[in-house]
Amino acid sequence: MKKAGKNGIHVFLSKQHVDEGCSLGKTLKRSQLAELTRYSKHGGLTLVLTADDVAVQGFCMSNCGSHGLVPKKKSTFIWVGNSMSQCPGQCAWPFHQPIYGPQDSLLVAPNADVGVDGMVVNIAKLLADTVTNPFGNGYYQGEAEAPLEAASACTGVYGKGAYPGYSGEHLIDASSGGSYNANGINGRKYLLPALFDPSTSKCWTLV
Repeated sequence: MKKAGKNGIHVFLSKQHVDEGCSLGKTLKRSQLAELTRYSKHGGLTLVLTADDVAVQGFCMSNCGSHGLVPKKKSTFIWVGNSMSQCPGQCAWPFHQPIYGPQDSLLVAPNADVGVDGMVVNIAKLLADTVTNPFGNGYYQGEAEAPLEAASACTGVYGKGAYPGYSGEHLIDASSGGSYNANGINGRKYLLPALFDPSTSKCWTLV
C-alpha cells in the first residue's frame, strides 16, 4: 500500500507465489511464517496461505491465523491456514459443526467449500486487525500481549441479533442455499465477520 496524499491510499497487487515443494517442510513453527514472505516488498502486506496438510505451531489450538511483522522490510504479513482436514470445528464455524456449544445453527458455505469459506472469514478478520493495528500500537483493547482487535472483539458475530452459538441474521442465496452478507466480483458471495465500532461500542455488521 502507498499513501496518495489527499486522494487517500492506493493499493497495488503484487504477484502470487506458490511453494509447491513446501521448502520449509509441512510442520512449521510460528517463527518460520515470516520466512514465507521472502517475496514481499518494502512496506507491503503479504498474505500467506497454507494448505490443509500443513501444520503450523498453535494452529487449531490457539488460533486459525495470525498477523505479524517483517521488521527489515517494515512490512506486515497475514497467515491463515486451511482447517478442513485438521480442525474445521474451530476454524470453519459457522459452516462446520463446532466442537463445543450449540450444534444446530450451521450455515451452508456460500462457495460450497467449507475449508476455503472458513479461510475467507479468517482472512477478513485478520485484514481488518492488521490495517487497524499493524505494528501492535494501533487500535486494540486490553493487553498488548493478547489484544482484542477490530475483528477479534466481535468473534462469532456475522449479522444482527448474534449471540454465542448463533451467527446472526444474514442473506441466503436462493440457488445454493449458501449464507452470505457480502457480494464479490463475478457473482461470488461471502460471509464476513463484524467489526467493533468505537463510536457506538458495538459490533458493526454488513447485514
